[in-house]
Amino acid sequence: MPSMYAASVGVFTRQLTNLLAQLEKAEAMATERKFKVETLVNQRLIWDMAPLSFQIQNATDHAKGAAARLSGREVPSWPDDEKTYGDLKARVKKALDYLATFKPEDVDGSEDKVIALKRNGEDYTLSGQDYLLGRAQQNFWFHVTTAYNILRANGVPIGKSDYTK
Repeated sequence: MPSMYAASVGVFTRQLTNLLAQLEKAEAMATERKFKVETLVNQRLIWDMAPLSFQIQNATDHAKGAAARLSGREVPSWPDDEKTYGDLKARVKKALDYLATFKPEDVDGSEDKVIALKRNGEDYTLSGQDYLLGRAQQNFWFHVTTAYNILRANGVPIGKSDYTK
């Protein structure tokens, strides 16, 4: 297995960088096709799924939360108050800036660290490795993929290479 740093901060950084590039492509498309990019903020894949804004908020929350928990730092609390397209891009940039504050020695060796979480009001614990691979990454990937799919479904000219760079 790669180091915990590479599997967490490295992966989150790469994929959030890709997400930011996808958002920029969407913005360029909106300018070219003369529509308001703001319409994408509340777009959904289907009526009962959360919108693009929620997907970006949750992807960044899982990235910053995992890095913080694995390193022993306090998880920063960010309000989910992004209303504009610019706000969403700024949220991704903020997460990238936060991830840049971590060094390998901050996270490596956290495989067996006890990570305490709450779900539905219940406390539970996981090892660092189980938390990263079985919870944080899975949730991160779900929200990043859903954001990609929302952009793609709305005609943004992105493809697999924009997702896997």
